[in-house]
Amino acid sequence: MSDYTDANKDNKHAERHRKMGLKISYYRKDKRMSQEELAEKTNMGRSHLSAIEAPNMYRVVSLNKLYDIADVLDVPITKFFDYEDER
Repeated sequence: MSDYTDANKDNKHAERHRKMGLKISYYRKDKRMSQEELAEKTNMGRSHLSAIEAPNMYRVVSLNKLYDIADVLDVPITKFFDYEDER
């Protein structure tokens, strides 16, 4: 289930996953870090990180991995779930 449209049909949280991935991408770019650098520092594959960040993909990410990403990017993990500014 890699296509966002298909995932959206089967997962009521798919839109939240998409927004979270966009937040991760935003903070990574804000730190001027490449996907490869973040993937290496969080011990994950670049293609997995790319799929997490891609708005048209649906990729599940563990809470432990989210903490790793937040730590490397030096942002509170809550920032990945802050969608208020998008309403």
